[in-house]
Amino acid sequence: MKKIVVVGGGPAGMMAAIQSARNGHRVILLEKNEKLGKKLFITGKGRCNITNACDVSDLFNYVMSNPKFLYSAFYGFTNEDMITFLENIGLKTKVERGGRVFPASDKSSDVIKVLQKECEKNGVEIRLNTKVKEITEINQTIDSVVLENGEKIEADVVVVATGGISYSSTGSTGDGFVWAKKMGHTITELRPGLVGMTVKENVPQVLQGLTLKNVELSITKKQQKKELYHGFGELLFTHYGVSGPLILSASSQVGDLLKKDVLELHIDVKPALTAEQLDQRVLRDFEKSQNLDIQNAMTHLLPKSMIPEILKMADIPIGKKVHQLKKEDRKRIVGTLKDVPLTLTGLRGMEEAIISRGGVCVNEVDPGTMESKIIKGLHFAGEVLDLDALTGGFNLQIAWSTGYAAGTMLED
Repeated sequence: MKKIVVVGGGPAGMMAAIQSARNGHRVILLEKNEKLGKKLFITGKGRCNITNACDVSDLFNYVMSNPKFLYSAFYGFTNEDMITFLENIGLKTKVERGGRVFPASDKSSDVIKVLQKECEKNGVEIRLNTKVKEITEINQTIDSVVLENGEKIEADVVVVATGGISYSSTGSTGDGFVWAKKMGHTITELRPGLVGMTVKENVPQVLQGLTLKNVELSITKKQQKKELYHGFGELLFTHYGVSGPLILSASSQVGDLLKKDVLELHIDVKPALTAEQLDQRVLRDFEKSQNLDIQNAMTHLLPKSMIPEILKMADIPIGKKVHQLKKEDRKRIVGTLKDVPLTLTGLRGMEEAIISRGGVCVNEVDPGTMESKIIKGLHFAGEVLDLDALTGGFNLQIAWSTGYAAGTMLED
């Protein structure tokens, strides 16, 4: 029996604690907040997108940083394993659009409840409101965890599962990076991931709060055709630019490029129709509304607030009557609907990011056990590692799989 101290009571930490305890070790789980899973509680808008039900081999396609490192972890504890694990400890799940897996109750609190109960059932000692000051080592081997109140807890193994630096109000304040660096680990550049993007034009400010569903967008370098990102889904206009699921995913793919280049965002508002089909649709609408102002004739086609902006981009006066439109005017409207161009200028800050990118360099961590290659007995799990993925439950699967690996590989 080893004495295991897990620092951080989020998804990775709880999973590591459960697996360590199931393997017969004495486990202490330290959490600086007043409750476990504080960040988990707000994920998926409070519903908790637990994982994704895609084929396990497809998980890697959604990982943006170091997907190969996760090979052992993902196959050692798959997304299917996670669903089964939760069902076995009393949580029913359901699958929604895009393979997103949620608790059947739609309550993230239910996920936290069953994990906490499983920790307790397996004898994990949970200590809340407990801040760690430092982790000590002797001769490159873990020695102890020192608390802020001065208490020293000797340990054979310490699992650092303290998260990143996004949503700092939930306790993710980068403590793990400080300890890891002090013990010789490299911390790769920390930057916001899954975050809104700023736009040069004032169109988003005018349309602030408007959500467009089922749009297609592509991102390219300025005046280049090659796509850097292509996606289909939901987009939200904000006071600073654009957000919503599509943009959040895009930010993790093109965010680093935005530091060096101005990028162009192209929105196809009507992706289900070809330009020809859309032209026919617009023509039919206009034939029924010959005496109306153009902006009143387009209400079946677009949200009301968006019509003036589309007409402005198409260079058509909003007061113009439908019967005054020429064929080339209509073609310009159709062309604009198929390609609303905006200029991306940057990412929003870490305080608005869902995750932080970067972290403990994975080259210094054993991918099978999550143990440090520098300090014996020091393991890492979850967002503290330089691993991140797109939206859809993939970041939580990284937490579950790395937490499982860190906790399971302690049997010897």
